[in-house]
Amino acid sequence: MSFYLHNCIRRMMFKSIYSKIFVLTLFLFPSSLAFAQLTKVSGTVTDAKTKQTLPFVNVSFVNSTIGITSSEDGEYVLQSTEPYSQLKVTYEGYKTVIIAIEPGKEQVVNIRLSPESQQLNEVIIKSGKKPKYRNKDNPAVELIRQVIANKEKNRPESYAYVQYKEYDKMQFSLINISPTVSDKKFFRKYKFMLDNKDSTTIPGMSLLPIYLDEKLSQNYYRKTPEKKKTIMLAQKGVNFGNYLDNEGLGQYFKHLYYDVDIYSNNIFLFTNQFLSPIADAAPTFYKFFITDTVTVNNAKLVELSFTPRNTTDLLFEGKIYITLDGNYAVQKAVLSINKNINLNFVKRMQVDLSFEQNPDGRYHLSKSTIRVDFGLTNNKNKGTLGIRTITFKDYQVNKALPDTTYDGPAQVVYDEANSRTDEYWSQNRLDTLTKAESKVYHNIDTLKTIASYRRTMDVLTLLFAGYKSFGPFEIGPANTFYSFNPIEGLRLRFGGRTTPELSKRYYFETYAAYGFKDERWKYFLSATYSINNKSIYRFPQNYLRASFQRDTKIPGASLQFVQEDNFLLSFKRGTNDKYLYNDFYRLDYVHEFLNHFSYNLGFKKWTQSPAGSLYFINDINNIPNIIHDLTTTEATVSLRYAPNEQFYQGKIYRVPIPSKYPVLAIDYAAGLKNVLGGQYSYQSLHFRIDKHFYLSQLGYADGTVEAGHIFGQVPYPLLSIPRANQTYSYDINTYNLMNFLEFANDHYESISIDQHFNGFFFNKIPLFKRLKWRETVSFKALWGGVSNENNPSLHPALYQFPVDGNGQPIAYALGRTPYVEGSVGVENIFKFIRVDLVRRFNYLDHPDVTKWGIRTRVDFNF
Repeated sequence: MSFYLHNCIRRMMFKSIYSKIFVLTLFLFPSSLAFAQLTKVSGTVTDAKTKQTLPFVNVSFVNSTIGITSSEDGEYVLQSTEPYSQLKVTYEGYKTVIIAIEPGKEQVVNIRLSPESQQLNEVIIKSGKKPKYRNKDNPAVELIRQVIANKEKNRPESYAYVQYKEYDKMQFSLINISPTVSDKKFFRKYKFMLDNKDSTTIPGMSLLPIYLDEKLSQNYYRKTPEKKKTIMLAQKGVNFGNYLDNEGLGQYFKHLYYDVDIYSNNIFLFTNQFLSPIADAAPTFYKFFITDTVTVNNAKLVELSFTPRNTTDLLFEGKIYITLDGNYAVQKAVLSINKNINLNFVKRMQVDLSFEQNPDGRYHLSKSTIRVDFGLTNNKNKGTLGIRTITFKDYQVNKALPDTTYDGPAQVVYDEANSRTDEYWSQNRLDTLTKAESKVYHNIDTLKTIASYRRTMDVLTLLFAGYKSFGPFEIGPANTFYSFNPIEGLRLRFGGRTTPELSKRYYFETYAAYGFKDERWKYFLSATYSINNKSIYRFPQNYLRASFQRDTKIPGASLQFVQEDNFLLSFKRGTNDKYLYNDFYRLDYVHEFLNHFSYNLGFKKWTQSPAGSLYFINDINNIPNIIHDLTTTEATVSLRYAPNEQFYQGKIYRVPIPSKYPVLAIDYAAGLKNVLGGQYSYQSLHFRIDKHFYLSQLGYADGTVEAGHIFGQVPYPLLSIPRANQTYSYDINTYNLMNFLEFANDHYESISIDQHFNGFFFNKIPLFKRLKWRETVSFKALWGGVSNENNPSLHPALYQFPVDGNGQPIAYALGRTPYVEGSVGVENIFKFIRVDLVRRFNYLDHPDVTKWGIRTRVDFNF
């Protein structure tokens, strides 16, 4: 992939991390506000005679709709901001009891239930020991196996054609804001917003909506040939102004709240895969219980309750209702998570799925609601509640439509979709807005006019996103303003870029940097023209870009993989004084197609000169000859194919969303001798394939395979120099115990695997289970070498591999043995730190290498 595209991706990755931090800050820290008094009751329900715990007991506040069922271990937690004073407890076969409680307080109430009197005529002898749960001869497990066997015919994809209208609503609210907070001096100017509360959506919670996004679409599905198409009829969302990337924020939230398909083996939520309770392997990971039979619309249903065998694994607990008409379809589902689950920042979650019957007697999803209570701690009085509700209407099956219906891109947005009137929305919404939700758009627009809000957001944007916006131009990134290295010493940098507010066709980016040790200026300037009159960051890209860059670079640590002027990456191990001064003149044309194939045509002139202990020297007629600089001119072609790729799309960045589909890239470059001073004629070919593997309960893995070959005779600076890493940060894309410029190759093949187990093994160990740490394993291998044609010892006219002051070589060609390193690590330490113990397995006789190393990495994941 081209230098520019890699550099963009790297900056997008930094932007994505800052965006995640900003979202966490915005939604998980409402601690500056006072919260209302809470009535909270918890305890355990047991049998009064046997003292055994009772699962799935119904516990509720009297004269309310607020209730819960006890866990498999008989535990329950119930809360409300209303001053309820009584609990009602019901369980089939036991007497109903009413229990007095103290309103407005947290309290523990253990409940003992007595069997109904009619059971006294039976004599049942039990050991007192809870019987061991087994799958064998278990009617609940036999029933779930019938559901699994009939999954395929109950999915919408079993029909030849499907069409429906979909309304998608996403909202976030602060929980239980005190009614007196708006009367405090600091918050009086925000009274219009703080008093806009909703106490009806979730019984027991007072919600203050702060975010709302709505979408209305028409959807079509065809089985043969398979094609899905979505036509966006209308979309509307809050706009926080330039401080937050509203579109990117919406994409990120939608990725967290993925569409829930209970018929899939795995359900993707919060960047993790949860095993569906009707997955093929569900009986291995879940316990199932038949807890009731009900009749709905003359259809008899079985209530099947389930719970994880291991409560820390990424599994659900809850109930599903199964039809007994021979289809064994899911008619309703209530999915929640256990309090011990190894999931960050999520205190509670509930997914409600409702299904309606088709004319042929089978069922389709009619409504999906995902409710998530976010917070940094388990304090249930505070936090943020996010709700995504999807409503389906006008569902039609097996109605054939013309092929033209499915032509074109998978998603089409009508031109008028973003400008629909309030009247249109009121007539076409498939659901209703609460009174509080209906005021959110106006309240956020008003919020943007308050000076204190704008000042606060300016500071937060600079701290977390790294940029300060001035409308058509923004300065940053802030983390590059100061850095240091052995060649430049103290380095100061200042830069910025234009935004779409200036123009959607023209983009400019620049920076200037100065090193106080080498006393040299470095700078960068680029101009980009968007040919399709869309943002250059928006799919599909189609733009022309010209740029010039004068800066330093470490051989084998290209800026596309390591942003060298990031202050935190200034600290390095070992000797780090081999640098290059570079002048890059580039011209690139990038064109993406709707099928996610793209190409990049480039032309580059590159002049590099050695700095620090690095030097260019050859031997002509046994006379050493020092070369001051090396100039090459290249024509490049890069091809990339990323089927079904999706992005977190922002105004001035985009970040690819990991998916199960591979990404293939081929890069070709031709060195043009005697063109604009080019000194060498050669050709290079590079191939790379990346694949994200979803492994269900075993987590996920990222795999990369690369290969490259250089044709022609070139000096060592033009060989392939592996991406080494001498920082103390663990880098997925580099060799973390390899030194800079340690190896050079004219042909190579490599493989890299980074496995994340998401706590699958630690969840079974008591201490680690409580810490909620997660395991990682990685492996990297590099094969390669230098052919006789490019071997400096055979061709003295080539640049000689550099040596240190003692004549010891510091650059080598790989031999028959591949370079191999691996690591084992622990991530999710304090929820965001990863620590790896890295092992280098060979080439240990090279100078200044270490066999072992400890590396860290910071990442924010659920």
